Amino acid sequence: MITLLARRRPHPPTRRLSLRAYLSLYRQRRALARLDPHILRDVGLTEDAARAEAARRFWDAPHHWFR
Repeated sequence: MITLLARRRPHPPTRRLSLRAYLSLYRQRRALARLDPHILRDVGLTEDAARAEAARRFWDAPHHWFR
């Protein structure tokens, strides 16, 4: 039994961000929601895509933030 327990892999680390990172993401999405349509076009976003991103919850962080 001990040998079986020794062979188990540990659980992967929980992916969490700091409170500062979550607040930053919240602020970025609020700022994105306030941008004018011509500025959104300049950065290559449609109004629909910007609205969809701004509507996401602060805990719904992109995967690349967890590296």
